[in-house]
Amino acid sequence: MAKTKTTFECQHCGWTTSKWVGKCPNCGAWDSLVELNKEQVEFLKKQKNSSTLEAKAKSIKDIKEEEIKRFSSYDSELDNVLGGGIVPGSLTLIGGSPGVGKSTLLLKIASNLSKNGKNVLYVSGEESASQIKLRANRLDANEDTLYLLSEIRLEQILAELEFREYDFLIIDSIQTIYSENISSAPGSVTQVRQITFELMRVAKEKELATFIIGHITKDGSIAGPRILEHMVDTVLYFEGDSSKELRILRGFKNRFGATSEIGVFEMRSDGLFSAGDISSRFFNRNSNQPGSALTVVMEGSRPIILEVQALVSESHLPNAKRQATGFDNNRLNMLLALLERKLDIPLSSFDVFVNITGGIKITEPSADLAVLAAIISSFRNRAVSKETVFIGEVSLVGDIREVFGLDARLKEAKLQNITKAITAKKPVEKTGIKVYEVNEVTKLIDWF
Repeated sequence: MAKTKTTFECQHCGWTTSKWVGKCPNCGAWDSLVELNKEQVEFLKKQKNSSTLEAKAKSIKDIKEEEIKRFSSYDSELDNVLGGGIVPGSLTLIGGSPGVGKSTLLLKIASNLSKNGKNVLYVSGEESASQIKLRANRLDANEDTLYLLSEIRLEQILAELEFREYDFLIIDSIQTIYSENISSAPGSVTQVRQITFELMRVAKEKELATFIIGHITKDGSIAGPRILEHMVDTVLYFEGDSSKELRILRGFKNRFGATSEIGVFEMRSDGLFSAGDISSRFFNRNSNQPGSALTVVMEGSRPIILEVQALVSESHLPNAKRQATGFDNNRLNMLLALLERKLDIPLSSFDVFVNITGGIKITEPSADLAVLAAIISSFRNRAVSKETVFIGEVSLVGDIREVFGLDARLKEAKLQNITKAITAKKPVEKTGIKVYEVNEVTKLIDWF
């Protein structure tokens, strides 16, 4: 009797093997390999052996450029993140922690589009139609052309798309949808791969703009296989604490625009709305306490003034704590070592905590100078004026380097009535702000 061939598949990256291993050698995930049954193996073989038409290469000069058409979501912040609006036929993935506002935002967008004459289908695999109706009453999203479908079977969703012509589709969420042709559990690699492929095919054929919601894991990534992020056109993540009113939507992938833009939303009792004046939302000018310094970061093309807070306290443990929220912890350790080496500040016996207010995460190094200023301010118990911003990247040798977009940053600071700036180099244009040039960390102490 022939021995049955067994196949194991990683539930994180889709790597397959004939033997079970504890750690996936492809993505490094532990205990992620699941045995596939006969139907699943046959499905994978059909995908690999499916015949395709011959592809003929063309010169890049002979290829005609297609103009990308967009339509507005009637939400300025979402349009900004998407690069100007929603592209027909695009497939967009939105991730975020539970309760951050993914379903609320998409239901509000669905209502906006329905009010402007577009047919919208909202598919929910987690909530019943009556539960979504309750949220719609709160958001004032009851429209004739907004249709709800409480369904988890892919075949029924595709049948509904054939029954009526839609302009916008929402899937909430992709991990709950399954195909009857595959006998694996919803959320598995095989299910997510096939469902995403079918949704992408329908979106391109019908020019149906599709938004899908994805759950995230504890480390903040989309739950399930990473292949989901590679297949879609746009990947958006919600940042921020669900207990606070401000939420940040950041683009991590966009085939139709820039990926560096962010959208700032405000959660209210009647839904999630684009935040109006966000310039003064991330810092408090009234409080002038030691351990606080202001900086200006660039999020895409938008300058935002942020408050960097630091707390330096004497440690009673053998190893002092170093903890950062919204700032890279490894970069914080580098800056602390630089302070000890260049400025002889004995921080080895002190706990250091750094926080970026507003729930935003800083990814560019222009806030290094503000972090140093906040730490020195807390250590010396001397407050820094809220009329001053610190803009500059700090190197390992102690140099302070200039950053891009300095003129735009200083213009934004001027609009917020800030009068002084500490930078590595004076700007080319006149901004109305008094600029102090500081090109070495040692000169920062002289300024204090």
